[in-house]
Amino acid sequence: MKRTEQIMGMPITVICADDQVDETAVEEVFGFFRQIDTRYSPYIDTSDVEKINRGELIAEHYSQELRTILELAESTKHQTNGYFDVWHNGVFDPSGIVKGWAIQQAAALLAGHSRNFYIEAGGDIQAQGYSESGKPWQIGVRNPFDRKQTIAIIALDHGAIATSGTAIRGQHIYNPHDESPLDDIVSLSVVGERIEDADRFATAAFAMGRKGIDFIESLPGFEGYMVDKNKTVTETSGWQKYEAKQS
Repeated sequence: MKRTEQIMGMPITVICADDQVDETAVEEVFGFFRQIDTRYSPYIDTSDVEKINRGELIAEHYSQELRTILELAESTKHQTNGYFDVWHNGVFDPSGIVKGWAIQQAAALLAGHSRNFYIEAGGDIQAQGYSESGKPWQIGVRNPFDRKQTIAIIALDHGAIATSGTAIRGQHIYNPHDESPLDDIVSLSVVGERIEDADRFATAAFAMGRKGIDFIESLPGFEGYMVDKNKTVTETSGWQKYEAKQS
């Protein structure tokens, strides 16, 4: 079963490779993503994000879910030496953490119905088990200079990949320390066990520029793949263990 919907301003795809999974389970996942969009979109006037920015929602009235997201954001800021921050010039925008967190929650929902599935939202992926071919899920890393091309393929049977870059949305990630433009690298992909973590670390690492790949190298359990403006690829030392074996 495969289904794609446009939610949160991006295509979200769910694939289940188990025959016994019915449409109800998949609808539960998409219903969850719709709720998250309603609560945390910076483009919906009635979202919690916009209410906070207008001063209409104060801390003592935050939901437990919002508190969890904020705690994860604060932890990420600390872990990345301030290169990840959901506050920018006094404006609250948790988009850089909500997507990965939402995919992680959706995967937990789907895991109650399926052992073999794949969830992708805007290019960030959580995979579990095996595809319909009976092999690990094969996932391509796009060429940031030509999105029709794939420059690497990884195999995941339990894990996640997130990519930060400028190919789709242009310059939307900034260096919070000095507001300098991020034009030295164009794409940085991170593989880890959980998309919640791969996504937030990919965003922070991209904000670090060329130092980002060294940051990923220093994180136990994560690997990275960076493409710079000169089309040079730099991999962390363990990246190749994820590369799909070509027959």
